Amino acid sequence: MLTLLGRPDSERFCDGMSRRDFLRIGALGLGALSLPELLAAEARAGIGSSKKSVIMIYLVGGPPHQDLFDLKPEAPSEIAGPWRPIATNVPGVEIGELLPRMATMMDKFAVIRSLVGAQAEHDATQCYTGRPPRGAVPAGGWPQFGSVVSKLQGATHVAVPPYVSLCYTCTHGPYNEPGPGFLGMAQQPLRPLGGTRDDMVLNGVTLGRLNDRHRLLSSVDRFRREADRTGAMHGLDVFTEQAMGLLTSSRLAEALDLSKEDPRTIARYGTGDPKIMIDSNGAPRVPQSLLLARRLIEAGVRVVTLNYSKWDWHGGFNAEGRADNTIFVREKEDFPIFDQAMTALVEDLHARGLAEDTAVIVWGEFGRTPVISKQVGRDHWPRVACALLAGGGFTMGQAIGTTDKLAGEATSRPVTFPEVFATLYHHLGIDAASTTITDLNGRPQYLVDNNVRPIRELVG
Repeated sequence: MLTLLGRPDSERFCDGMSRRDFLRIGALGLGALSLPELLAAEARAGIGSSKKSVIMIYLVGGPPHQDLFDLKPEAPSEIAGPWRPIATNVPGVEIGELLPRMATMMDKFAVIRSLVGAQAEHDATQCYTGRPPRGAVPAGGWPQFGSVVSKLQGATHVAVPPYVSLCYTCTHGPYNEPGPGFLGMAQQPLRPLGGTRDDMVLNGVTLGRLNDRHRLLSSVDRFRREADRTGAMHGLDVFTEQAMGLLTSSRLAEALDLSKEDPRTIARYGTGDPKIMIDSNGAPRVPQSLLLARRLIEAGVRVVTLNYSKWDWHGGFNAEGRADNTIFVREKEDFPIFDQAMTALVEDLHARGLAEDTAVIVWGEFGRTPVISKQVGRDHWPRVACALLAGGGFTMGQAIGTTDKLAGEATSRPVTFPEVFATLYHHLGIDAASTTITDLNGRPQYLVDNNVRPIRELVG
């Protein structure tokens, strides 16, 4: 019997079919092309040869730039806050005192202090696509970065998907990853956390029985594949191939198994509970996600995305009048944990010889208001924000751009979201200004608009 319906609690695509359904189908058959034919096609196209990769860390809700990397100690107290800048191992570059580990290895980081062009409301779209959530959008929507890379470069290994998302939410709300857009479900990321992980092992089914089942499925649904004009069956074929790779190799499952990691390494990153949500639209503060990202990159994944903690700190007091939720209470608790996990990740990338090939980008959807509110918080501020980069063979040990004395406006070298994306594509060997992908109407779409070039300070 061929089961096509998944469990009610499965993660679902917009057409109602769950990711679990695809993996079950994947356990039964391959698509129209045989695996050798697919690999041969990839070889002819030069896909799979590059080892370059990207880890994108989305700080859900918008981090306060003036308390992290752009402190203004001479500003009035209602703007400066309680924290003071500290020197780093890069002369002339200072960061917040709650990031002492990062300060000792700032030569392995680059900070953008003048990120401009952000939206004013919560939405993950710009951080994942490089495009604002509003404006002209092609049918199907803009694809997110990992989906574009998946389409253009494919997988490095049959048992490892090109794009993995470690996001714990992403089912609804403003912090949802925008998805593959007009590239279709074939470029959807693998989401290995949760129930999907249970489908990565054969559970007693032999390889012989698995091959029998995929031949059966191929004969059953061939006529549907030939008749389909929506592209859905093409997506199914891709997931089927991917599922077969997952089931016949332990490569990805082992990368996701932290019990195989040295406990001392896990301790270096710090720990957290993935079941504890900051709120219904947030993300858990789980440093292990950064460790999982490094392990996935080592396994051959090209792009890993994850969301870390919840940074929407408008402030507020509890019923007893205590400042439990004010911004500076939250920063004092969260910044050191973030500092520990980020420095552990970058240390590992360098120690394992991955830093040149792996670029790391850390950012949120906007900055925070210079003026501290009556609730002792900072509100949305789209005029300027920050970003942190590491690895990628980029020129590290620098702070790019400056802001005014209130950290409210960029005063030199404004950097745009498309420039950051052009830089990430450049790292992967993709010329974003000349490369196009075809939308649902058959029109070629550039990866970034207006011939935007990579950030010169990073790539020379």
